[in-house]
Amino acid sequence: MNSILKIGHRGAKGHQPENTLISFQKAIHLKVDGIELDVHLSSDGEIIVIHDDTIDRTTNGKGFVNKLSLPELKMSRIENEYEIPTLKEVFDLVNQQCLVNIEIKGKGMIKPVIELIESYVENKNWKHDQFLISSFDWISLLDIHLLNPEIPLGVLTEYDLELAFAFAKFINANSVHAHYHLLSEKMTMQMQEEGFQVFAWTVNESEDIQKIKSFNVNGIISDFPDRI
Repeated sequence: MNSILKIGHRGAKGHQPENTLISFQKAIHLKVDGIELDVHLSSDGEIIVIHDDTIDRTTNGKGFVNKLSLPELKMSRIENEYEIPTLKEVFDLVNQQCLVNIEIKGKGMIKPVIELIESYVENKNWKHDQFLISSFDWISLLDIHLLNPEIPLGVLTEYDLELAFAFAKFINANSVHAHYHLLSEKMTMQMQEEGFQVFAWTVNESEDIQKIKSFNVNGIISDFPDRI
């Protein structure tokens, strides 16, 4: 394999506050092949880029994302400085400079995310393969596959790699996204031989990165994409 994709976890989380425009910009500056981010839905139906189901940990505000409107969410600040971005704002920032890996976290996300992706494909000359939707909620991935099989899917797993591999085959996913401790060279090769890409997350220490690279995975998701 010639190269392993460098994917910035929540942007470049090791360098800038997670899931902020400045973090995604930093990742692009570090010449990533892709960025990974998390999405929830606001009370007024906007796709919000944030990891947790509340804003308590990452902002100076409090409350559940799905109970707050976009204007209310925009009032809170990350590290007293940065706004919580929308997925549309991230797409506009990225502007086809790298892959966007969208991890679906909240409920009710499927239709809005598909519609936003389709609007960028139809109106802004993006390609379906510039997006990748991943989730631990495999039923959501199945629903997306049934609604729009053109959007690449990644099956996330933290515990059971073989089950994730089987499900990836079932929904014709693009990739399996495994916690790096689950991976071996043999299992990586087996999944690749059946046509799947293998992404390892979240690999931050140089020693672990070198070990995972030796398995010839397709991509590594890291807080420090410059270490890959």
